Amino acid sequence: MTTHTDDPWIVTPQKIPFETPLALQNGQTLPRFDLMVETYGTLNGQKSNAVLICHALSGHHHVAGRHHPDDKHPGWWDSMVGPGKPIDTERFFVVGLNNLGGCHGSTGPLSINPESGEEYGADFPVITVKDWIKSQALLADYFGIRRWAAVVGGSLGGMQALQWTIDFPERVKNALVIASSTRLSAQNIAFNDVARQAIITDPDFHDGHYRRHNTIPRRGLRIARMMGHITYLAEQGLGRKFGRNMHSDGYQYGYGVEFEVESYLRYQGDKFAERFDANTYLRMTKALDYFAPAADFGNDLTAALKTVQAKFFVASFSTDWRFAPARSRALVKHLVKAGKDVQYIEVESAHGHDAFLMTDEPYIRAVRAYMNNVAEECAHD
Repeated sequence: MTTHTDDPWIVTPQKIPFETPLALQNGQTLPRFDLMVETYGTLNGQKSNAVLICHALSGHHHVAGRHHPDDKHPGWWDSMVGPGKPIDTERFFVVGLNNLGGCHGSTGPLSINPESGEEYGADFPVITVKDWIKSQALLADYFGIRRWAAVVGGSLGGMQALQWTIDFPERVKNALVIASSTRLSAQNIAFNDVARQAIITDPDFHDGHYRRHNTIPRRGLRIARMMGHITYLAEQGLGRKFGRNMHSDGYQYGYGVEFEVESYLRYQGDKFAERFDANTYLRMTKALDYFAPAADFGNDLTAALKTVQAKFFVASFSTDWRFAPARSRALVKHLVKAGKDVQYIEVESAHGHDAFLMTDEPYIRAVRAYMNNVAEECAHD
């Protein structure tokens, strides 16, 4: 099954309905839900070549290719997924989805609550990574996929890949955990709360029911994204790109845009506020905060990993201070202690946390080599 058209670079999303209730970790139940999905490549007869791509905080189902010939921008991981690319769609059946609670087609705050007939808005429940894994397992069942050849993700996507191996150990052969962590540091939780407070205290927030008032908390979203964007970049990369370059002619002695970096951040904030839902942003950051895969095992991560069957590829980036290499090394240490098969690469990069989206050659080469081995495994299944 595939959502490619005749042109291999033009892809079409599909919305898949699930009519059975989904019990959530917070005790609430979604009576039904939809997942917006894109697939690339062809599922083989044994259904052994399927790869799941899990997205990060502001990601979605559009992983690769373009939606129409005039589409200016390809999918968010087009450098990694596609024909002849590290995750080769000529060898793998690749599935990308928009997670529950998202704002790009899957059931979330913008969706109609079947019990009220109105948009969920602020009434949409807080979703956890474990909830996402349950919904993704149902998606695998929909495609008839008993076991993923690989589950792959960067940042929050890497957390999902790790959670998959713990919650459904028999359903994952390989996990690629990139620029990620086994839990958030206090600093990261603090960043997330400041971002949420910017949104919640926006006068246009209206307790999360802003759409009923025909408005959006644009200012709060803008500030949240500007701050978040700074944490995704490396100081040296930011300095190399902008330095102290002036946007205007000399100091203006005011609070408008004077430096190029200010212009860049305001542009990013404005663009994000127009395309992303504030209630979704709140829920995605909470999913990050709550991620604790060892919580059901006395907070002993080694114990949590004991039943894991997957092999692991773990990657970190030298200038990533949001999820520093030490966080990935800690995961590797626990995997080794649990007796698991793991490969680790720490990449020199100037791109900070966003490096997992970039094309640093050692990183691309390492993923390609690992996925070549996964493809060989699939050929012998």
